Amino acid sequence: MRPGQGAPAGGLRQELDWGSIAPLALRARAVADGAYTGVHRSARKGAGVEFGGHRNYVPGDDLRWLDRHALMRHSRLVVRQFETETERHVQLLLDASASMGYRSEHAPAAKLAYAALLAAALGYVATKERDPVGLSWIGGAEVESLPARAGSDDFERLLATLERAQASGADAAGVASWQEALRPLGERSPRGSVLVVFSDLMDIPLQAADELARVATRSRKIVLVRVLDPAEADFPFEGPLRLRSPEGSQLVETDGGRARRGYLEALQRISDEWSQRLLPRGGSLLTVVTRDDPVRALRRVLGTIAGNEGERA
Repeated sequence: MRPGQGAPAGGLRQELDWGSIAPLALRARAVADGAYTGVHRSARKGAGVEFGGHRNYVPGDDLRWLDRHALMRHSRLVVRQFETETERHVQLLLDASASMGYRSEHAPAAKLAYAALLAAALGYVATKERDPVGLSWIGGAEVESLPARAGSDDFERLLATLERAQASGADAAGVASWQEALRPLGERSPRGSVLVVFSDLMDIPLQAADELARVATRSRKIVLVRVLDPAEADFPFEGPLRLRSPEGSQLVETDGGRARRGYLEALQRISDEWSQRLLPRGGSLLTVVTRDDPVRALRRVLGTIAGNEGERA
């Protein structure tokens, strides 16, 4: 629900409101560089004991990992490879439904714009690590999805695609939309992949959390980043208030002060319920607000990928 007539300025716009975080290309690199120092290797921690295949020996490799049996069979030097040395595919899934286009009066940008900034910066970090990055959508105007690839040209394509994002429609509110988006990701995401989902979780049925949890396995990690506007996180409104749903016709008239406690409790309950669905499968949920420093927000995402942080209610 969003403030309507008689409420503070701000709201949904036809074109995505990038606000002070534009241009995306420059801001994404700055955010990534700010967060990358000192934490970039942490995204690969935790799986080093798992065998990940073979690769050809190159001078300087640790001789302890030479596979003598492969040498006798194939007459060539290969080394055993572990998860920390293999590519880690990063799949980005963005909710682009109408509610993600919301920007309140003092927010720096719309929620989808902020999510796109974090996604682009995360893609830049992954590119530096030579990890393939893919992009998919739930809801929104028709924007292409990108297969997971690594390389500077692929990062530029990721940026260009994110810049064309528009928040529209109510597609993300249906479980079928989540199934349609997640099924191919689950099928083509290899061992050790990370799926990072950006959504406000507004008006999304809890069954969608079960669909997301099904993608998670012991060797595939799920990180759900809940993106909220400051007005949604704090509900600062006082007096008569008209609220409307951006993805439906529902309209509610209430008093801001009296409604605050119940609203904030409901907001926390949504996060708790999603966390409870994801936790048994090793998934994590963290919440960011669009007023947050994006460098710190990206560090939280990277820390959660590494298993160091997350709201595990």
